[in-house]
Amino acid sequence: MYELFNISGKVVVITGGTGVLGAAMVEYLAQHGAKVVVLARNKEKGDNLIRRVRDQGGDALFLVSDVNDKKVLEQNREDILAHYKKIDILINGAGGNMPGATIGPDKTIFDLNMDDFKTVVDLNLFGTVLPSMVFGVCMTDQKKGSIINISSEASLRPLTRVVGYGASKAAVNNFTKFMATELATKFGEGLRVNAIAPGFFITEQNRALLTKEDGSFTDRGNTIIAHTPFGRFGTPEELLGTLHWLASDASKFVTGTLTIVDGGFNAFCI
Repeated sequence: MYELFNISGKVVVITGGTGVLGAAMVEYLAQHGAKVVVLARNKEKGDNLIRRVRDQGGDALFLVSDVNDKKVLEQNREDILAHYKKIDILINGAGGNMPGATIGPDKTIFDLNMDDFKTVVDLNLFGTVLPSMVFGVCMTDQKKGSIINISSEASLRPLTRVVGYGASKAAVNNFTKFMATELATKFGEGLRVNAIAPGFFITEQNRALLTKEDGSFTDRGNTIIAHTPFGRFGTPEELLGTLHWLASDASKFVTGTLTIVDGGFNAFCI
């Protein structure tokens, strides 16, 4: 019997897999039979995550990586192919922000630190493009594969403060559509590229921005909740259904799309 959502035996590469959202994805995919390769900079976090996955009966591998270094990524690719022989799915989860690329309440656009802005663009945009090139070529060889880019709510509208992050994630959306067309028209319909735009989830990166030390919300946190129809922040597990769909043949005719998972934030108006 053909199972649309079966991902057992699929080799999944995920960049930035040691973060709050990434780690949830890694554990979930492994629990559903995927062989998961985690690429990140922090070896201690990576090793701990892989140990946890293996303790749960999953098959996983950690490799130290840098999404902005093509040579490092190419070595990662060779190590993955030596270990698993193929790459079926790429999740571009690496990303981040920097204080200098953020405009605080006491600052204006003229205080923007261009070095930090460039670093944020490098990480979010080029850190998506480079892995797509390096690992995508394996998918073209086998005529099948799914690339899933992790975008952001900030890519959909110019949210206050996060100018660098928002601009770079908006570029990721554009690249997603370009890459979807490029791969399908030149290498075949078995190659798909899509993106997920998470709304507001509490992560190590934004915790201080959205919550106080006592766990209550900051003014910004309260504003976000007030503009979210569900009236709460998301939990990492609430991204996993969409991720599974895009990774599996259940989305076989889906490419070049952006799926928003935000509790209705993007739909809210007043």
